[in-house]
Amino acid sequence: MSGLKAGDSFPEGVTFTYVPPTGDLNVTTCGVPIKYHASKEFQDKKVVVVAVPGAFTPTCQEQHITSYLSNLSALKEKGVDQVIFIASNDAWVMSAWGKANGIKDESILFMSDAGTEFSKSIGWVNGDRTLRYAIVVDHGKVVYADIDDVRGSIAKSGAEGVLAKL
Repeated sequence: MSGLKAGDSFPEGVTFTYVPPTGDLNVTTCGVPIKYHASKEFQDKKVVVVAVPGAFTPTCQEQHITSYLSNLSALKEKGVDQVIFIASNDAWVMSAWGKANGIKDESILFMSDAGTEFSKSIGWVNGDRTLRYAIVVDHGKVVYADIDDVRGSIAKSGAEGVLAKL
């Protein structure tokens, strides 16, 4: 498969791993990663999947996550149930990234696209990392999908770019 576009069904069999948030923001407290069956979960909700090259990296931390934190209410007003950040980092690093950004609940989930398996399946990788992209899935259907192809840009995958398409 090469990319996703509006009108496509979200692919079957997609899973990520994550540590469910507990409300504890201590980044040294580890949880147990579990599978998140994205294909199944996305059938019943509207989600924004945001892929980033890496947790805690400059653009991802300074611009990407902050755009979603600042616009979470506006996304909710547009019917978004959850924002899910994915990267090639393992589930523990992704969990720590969420905690470091003050996320105590499931409004924004931080998940591992281990081995970039999903991102590879749609052709949106750069070596062993995901490209910077966003996919909006509304009850199993892709309603928006785009890649930021300019290094350091979040124009298409940041919250403002996504909101403009909702």
